[in-house]
Amino acid sequence: MQPRFRVRPAFTRLRGGAADAFALWRRRLMFLLGGIGVGLAAVLMAKLADAAQGGFRALLSLSPWIALVVTPAGFGLCAFLARSVFPNSQGSGIPQVIAARHTANLSLRRALVSLRTAAGKIVVMTLGLLFGASTGREGPTVQVGAAIMAAVGHLTPHRQPGLILAGGAAGVAAAFNTPLAGIVFGIEELGRAYEARTGGLIVAAIVAAGLTAMAIVGNYTYFGTSGTTLPFGPGWIAVPVLGVLGGLMGGLFGRIVILFALGLPGRLGGAIARRPIAFAVACGLGVALCGLASGGTVYGTGYEEARALLHGTGEGSFAFAPLKFLATLLSAISGIPGGLFAPSLSVGAGLGGALQGAFPEVPVAALVLIGMVAYLTGALQAPITAFVIVTEMTQDHALMIPLMIAALISDAVSKSVCREGLYHALAGILLTREEGRRAP
Repeated sequence: MQPRFRVRPAFTRLRGGAADAFALWRRRLMFLLGGIGVGLAAVLMAKLADAAQGGFRALLSLSPWIALVVTPAGFGLCAFLARSVFPNSQGSGIPQVIAARHTANLSLRRALVSLRTAAGKIVVMTLGLLFGASTGREGPTVQVGAAIMAAVGHLTPHRQPGLILAGGAAGVAAAFNTPLAGIVFGIEELGRAYEARTGGLIVAAIVAAGLTAMAIVGNYTYFGTSGTTLPFGPGWIAVPVLGVLGGLMGGLFGRIVILFALGLPGRLGGAIARRPIAFAVACGLGVALCGLASGGTVYGTGYEEARALLHGTGEGSFAFAPLKFLATLLSAISGIPGGLFAPSLSVGAGLGGALQGAFPEVPVAALVLIGMVAYLTGALQAPITAFVIVTEMTQDHALMIPLMIAALISDAVSKSVCREGLYHALAGILLTREEGRRAP
C-alpha cells in the first residue's frame, strides 16, 4: 500500500509537467505564427507605401501646383476615415499599443489593437502617402503587428500584454530589417521594462517576422551599408553640436504634438475640436506649401532624400530639415494615420547634411548618421533604440561611440524642452480620454 501513495503524487507531477510543457510549446507556436503574419503585413505595407508615393510623384509630374488641391482634400478624407470609419487608427499607432498594454479595460484593449483597426491603419496610411503626407509606415506596422499577434493568441486578458509587446517589437524588426532594434524598442519604449517570462517568445516572434520578410524581399540593409568613420580629433565637435540641435528640434516637435493632443486653450483650441476635418484640411494645405517651397522633397517618408544624403548623391540644404520638420509636424497634428520613424530620420539626415560646410573635415555620411540619431532621440526620447536602429540600418559599427554620445546629449536636451516621451505622453492622453468616455 505504501508504494501506491508514493507513486500517485509523482504521476500527478509528471502529468502536470507534461501539461505545462504543452502549454509552453503551444504558446511558442502562436508567437511564431503571429510573427509570420506580422512579417507578411510589414511587406504588404512596404509595397503599398512605395506604390502610393510613386503615384503621388506621378501626379506632381503633371504640375507641382496640383498638391495645393490634392493634399488638403486628401488630408480631410483621411481624417474623416480615421475618426468615423476606423477609430483608434489615428497617428503612428505606437501610443495605441502602449495604451493597450497598460489598460485593464479589456474592451478598450481590444478596440485599440483589433484587426479592424489594423486594416483601417493600412488603408488610410496608404491614402495619406498617396496624397503627399510626410509620414512613415514603420510606426503603423507596430500597431498592425500588435493587432495580428493579439488576434492569433486568443489568450486570457492577463497574458495579452505580452502578445501585444511581441507583435509591436516584431513590427519594428520586420519594417526596418533590424531584429536587434526590434528587441530594444520592445524593452525601452513599448514595455519600459524587461519581461523575463516573454523575453524568449518576443525573440521568437521577431525571428519569424524577420525571416518571413526576408524570404519575400531578400536580406537588405535599409539605408545601404556605410563604412564611414570619425577619427578622434577636432571633428568630434560635431557630435555635441548635432546632439544639442537634434535634442532641441526633437523636443520642440514632441512638445507641440502633445500640446495639440491635449487641446489648445482658447478659441483656436475650441475651433479645432469642433471642426477636426477642417483642421486636417488646413494642415494638408500647409504640407503642400512646404512641398512647393522644397521642390517636392518633403513629401512622403523622406527615405530617398535621407539615403541620397547618406551616400553623397544629394546636396545638403539648410532649408530641407526645417521644411521636412514642419511638414511632419503638420501631418502628425492633423490626426491622420502615419508614423514618425522614417520622417524623423529624414529630418536628422537633413540636419547633418546642412552642417557639412561647418565641419568640412568630417565625412558627410558621419554627419548624416549622427544627425539621424540625434533628432530621432530628441523626438522620441528613446536613445538606445535610436542608435541601435541607425547602426543596424547601415551596418556601420565604427560610429557606435559617437552615435551613443549624440543620443545621450540629445536625450538630455530634449527632456529639458519636453518632460515626457512623446509616445507615452500620447498614450496617457488616449487612456484618460477613452477610459473616461467608457466609464459608467
